[in-house]
Amino acid sequence: QVQLVESGGGLVQAGCSLILSCAASGRTCSTYTMAWFRQAPGKEREFVGYITWSGGSTYYRDSVKGRFTISRDTTKNTVYLQMNSLKPEDTAVYYCGATTRSSRWLASSSYDYWGQGTQVTVSS
Repeated sequence: QVQLVESGGGLVQAGCSLILSCAASGRTCSTYTMAWFRQAPGKEREFVGYITWSGGSTYYRDSVKGRFTISRDTTKNTVYLQMNSLKPEDTAVYYCGATTRSSRWLASSSYDYWGQGTQVTVSS
């Protein structure tokens, strides 16, 4: 119903910046919230931040506050993750997700749709 495609990942040195994009297509009209999650090898998928589609409200996990910014372009149906001051511990596969739920936006299980993921590797 909703297709999500991430792009923009790659290899970057610590302290540099990277912008990820998540383009949505299909039936997107009922989406309440878009979020970014990340998953490092051998670890659980963890919440990075979200943005509400209608109002643009954002929320981030503590470890990325002040460094990461989520924005949206309603015309392009695209969500962005601007990552600044990247650290090696930010290395992970980054996924965008979408949910129509009105609560529990920090939990990966709340999201109904996922992109394929894009690898972000931060070298020390």
